[in-house]
Amino acid sequence: MAALASTLTVLDYAAVAVFGASGALAAARRHHDIITFGFFAAVTGVGGGTLRDLLIGAPVFWVARPDYIAVCLVGALAIWVFGWGQGRERLLLWLDAVGMAAYAVVGALKAVSLGVPPLSAVIMGVLTATFGGVIRDVLAHEPSVLLRRELYVTPALAGAAVFVGLDAMDVSTIVAGAMGFVTAFTIRAGALLFGWRMPGFPGRAT
Repeated sequence: MAALASTLTVLDYAAVAVFGASGALAAARRHHDIITFGFFAAVTGVGGGTLRDLLIGAPVFWVARPDYIAVCLVGALAIWVFGWGQGRERLLLWLDAVGMAAYAVVGALKAVSLGVPPLSAVIMGVLTATFGGVIRDVLAHEPSVLLRRELYVTPALAGAAVFVGLDAMDVSTIVAGAMGFVTAFTIRAGALLFGWRMPGFPGRAT
């Protein structure tokens, strides 16, 4: 159990750092100042987990652990110092895929551990993995991740559902978490590599 807790902690911090960097990247594209970099990074990094905790009635995780905010700011500082370009942005997309997959599982696990029903726990996993990106896009005046046809919410949904489903069948948390992570990451990787998309509504626009 100690090994599992350590692994989840590492994934948690890694996901926050990556999401923070993606928030700072949105600020970089619009040439904002370093304060805005930090704000975008913090909101993106902890936004999903904050919403999850508020909805399930848990203490908001970063309030008692401000080191999560510090991790977001480190991600923002890295973007500020090293800049960004097509190569780094592509790398960040892959790191973001890792963070999304990890957060889908971590968010669902926290909900399950607090007795949240399975379907609601899946939704909590999705919100944890994606809501920070939604806030980032709104602040940066970019098309919301919810409105893009590319697969982003879908991988989080699949990963959280796999984890919660296996957990309900009494599969060990480590195995269920690994399967959920692999599911989410694989689908997102397919979207990045092969342009996988969900089919759109077939009717004609009016």
